[in-house]
Parts: sequence; C-alpha cells; structure tokens
Amino acid sequence: MMSTEGKKIWMDGELVDFANARVHVLSHSLHYGVGVFEGIRAYPTSKGTMIFRLADHVRRMLSSAHIYRMVCPYTAEEIARAIVETQAANDFSPSYIRPILYRGDPALGVKNLKGRVSLAIAAIPAKKYLGANSETGVRAKISPFRKPQSDSIPSFAKASGNYLNSYLAGIDAAEDGYEEAILLDHRGFVAEGTGENIFLVRENRLYTPGLESDILLGVTRRSVQEIASDLGYPVIEKPISVNELLTADEVFFSGTYAEIAPVREIGHSSIGQGTPGPVTKAVMNVFYRVVHGEEPKYASWLTPVPTAPRAVARPARR
Repeated sequence: MMSTEGKKIWMDGELVDFANARVHVLSHSLHYGVGVFEGIRAYPTSKGTMIFRLADHVRRMLSSAHIYRMVCPYTAEEIARAIVETQAANDFSPSYIRPILYRGDPALGVKNLKGRVSLAIAAIPAKKYLGANSETGVRAKISPFRKPQSDSIPSFAKASGNYLNSYLAGIDAAEDGYEEAILLDHRGFVAEGTGENIFLVRENRLYTPGLESDILLGVTRRSVQEIASDLGYPVIEKPISVNELLTADEVFFSGTYAEIAPVREIGHSSIGQGTPGPVTKAVMNVFYRVVHGEEPKYASWLTPVPTAPRAVARPARR
C-alpha cells in the first residue's frame, strides 16, 4: 500500500503545504481521467539521496502528454529540476515521487481543451507496494478483466484514466486474498500486472510481453532488461501464453513502486520451488545495488538531490 504522508507539494512553481494542495471539483481531469503522470523513486546512497532514472521518467511523461493532446507548459529540464526540488523539500528517503500533468480548471465537456495544463509533484515515504512478501514471493491471480487494446486506450501513455482497468483487476484480486492481479491482453496472452510489468524465466532465459500485448513500456522493465543482459541472461520479448506462465521456472514483477517482486503462486499453481529463483535473485541483487549507488557501471541512472531545498524555480508558462 502507498503512504499518503508528505510535507510539501510542488504546484505550478510553488511549494505548498501538503494539506493545501487542492484542485477544483469540476476539473476536467477529475471528470474525464485526462491526466498523465509518473511514478519515480528516490533512494538513500552513500553520497546522499539519488533519484532513479529521472530523465527517462520525464521523457515518458511528456510522450504521454503528447498522446493525450496536453501541451505541457514546461520543458523536460524544468520538470526534472522541479522534481529534484520537491524531493529535497520532503526530506525522507526512500521516497516515491508522483508528478502529474492535469487540467485543473473548471471545464466540463469531454472535448473541452480550453483549461490550462498544470503540473503538480508530490513525494511521499516509500513502503513495500506489494506488502511484506514483496521480496520473498507474492501470490497473484489471472484477472477476469482484460487489458484494452491500444487502438481504444493507448497503453503507451501512462494516463490517469487507463488505470480504471487496473483498479478493477486489483480490487478483484485483493478480495480473493491475492497480492496482485495479472491481466491478459485481448488475445488471451499475458500482458502485465495492475502497476507492474512481468517477466518469466525458463532455462536461464528471460521472457517478457512486448507492445503487441498492450503493455506500458516500464522504466524498471527496461532496467531489468539491461541488467539481465549484462549478467549474461538473454531477454526475449514475445507473446506469452498462460500455460507458459504457469509452467515457468521463475516469475517476477517489475515496477517503479513494486521494484522487483518475485511471484511464488499464480492462482492454485506454485511457480518453481515457491521461492525466488536464482535468476530472479541475481537480477534483484544488482538492481538494489544500482538504486543504492553501489554499481558504478550504472551511475548515470542516478540524479543527486541536494541536502536542503533550493529556491523554488518558477518556470515561465508557455
């Protein structure tokens, strides 16, 4: 579960108190789900707090905004600087950072694009998203809800409205006693979790669904692909059937908040030995060393955060 505690939230150039970060009840984004966001992690390291793959997350958010015809009033550099300032103003680590572009002005009407596009950024203490078993193995179920096709709802965009699908799948899984759901695509192949990508391991090879399965191209997913390849494990993108998933040697989720979470059971099927397998553990070990600044090879993935907040920048709206 996510924490909802914080100190300051960045809203269009100002750091405001957590309790005072408000949006109008008739905002376009609230009524129609037209908002795009990112989930970003910051971690403690021996050199201070570091934000993981900041530039990649900002790039993806701007791509999502483009898909939804949201003209962002800030440059990538301005957004990145504001994210660093927000993390600095909320002096806890590890943290989960949530920037969101939204239409906050009162503006009813599905096609109403007159309201301004605003940017807000929050940082909250990070907890184990999938609970106490996140590192030892979670239980998941195949969801009765399918991922929508990307020609209906673009999976490439990390948009607010897209997550109604994940909400339904996640609630269904939780009510049945599982920590997570696995959604299938419209063809019946494996797609992803409610907020994570998915990998399976067979004979020391990693397999993961590709864009044809209507997935979000996760930043952590790409990190896993690079780490696994560097460790000598081939990584193959392909359609994955449910039977392939259930008979895999190992299965794990990857996501910004979930990090890397082994899956020990899917429905009534035990995966492998019911514990994290050797490939999963090898990738996990390197990943956690990377995010804590202990792998110089991946140092470019980390952005330092100053120990005290700088003066808040007020980017000019475009």
